Amino acid sequence: MDATLSSYQNGRVLLINKPYKWTSFDVVNKIRLMLKKQFKNTLELNSPDNKTQKSTVKIGHAGTLDPLATGLLIICTGKYTKEIEEFQMQEKEYVGTICFGSTTPSFDLEQPIDAVYPFEHITLKAIQEAIKQFTGTFEQIPPAYSAIKINGRRAYKLARSGKTPELKAKTISVSVFEITNLQLPFADFKIVCSKGTYIRSLANDLGKALNSGAHLTKLCRTRIGTFKLEQAMEIEQMQTVLQHHL
Repeated sequence: MDATLSSYQNGRVLLINKPYKWTSFDVVNKIRLMLKKQFKNTLELNSPDNKTQKSTVKIGHAGTLDPLATGLLIICTGKYTKEIEEFQMQEKEYVGTICFGSTTPSFDLEQPIDAVYPFEHITLKAIQEAIKQFTGTFEQIPPAYSAIKINGRRAYKLARSGKTPELKAKTISVSVFEITNLQLPFADFKIVCSKGTYIRSLANDLGKALNSGAHLTKLCRTRIGTFKLEQAMEIEQMQTVLQHHL
């Protein structure tokens, strides 16, 4: 593997398993700092008098993951940052867990439970029937606690300040939505969907469709296009790769 400074400056596509409670920007910033530190040391070691060679690397991510989600995050450097939008447009696959019988303002565990509902009437057959309305192409309203900008401000900042963001519905596509295990009030699932799909909103809407409530308790992105989570590195492995190949 070519892990020289020029290879990252020219362009690399890195597959990272985003840690729990890290933002996608946390991952970008961490890798940026790792590259800066590693290549600065290398440049000083190889050419202590070289003051002109730059160790900066252009870097960005393709597709935000919520802080409480884990899984595949594509990091692009150099020329590949121009292809971020193309990566973002590719089909996504997720696995996770929904909890029926309660809701949270953020539709996941970021916020505490704000309401409880009966869930004993829910069956696998009822879930499978309800899921049909969330398969195919349809309109979805993003959650209030999202990074969508409204008049220059992030929706989640407005929500955290007690305001109710006015969010417009967006057209999304869900090709697969299946329950892989049901142990009420929890249901494990697999979803394959388009860019811009909020799995938290699907969980919340599914709860309403079943005359109950629901929120997301676990989420992991397992695929983006042809890139799979099994190919991804942990953050710690990235540092090892840099040290090993330089």
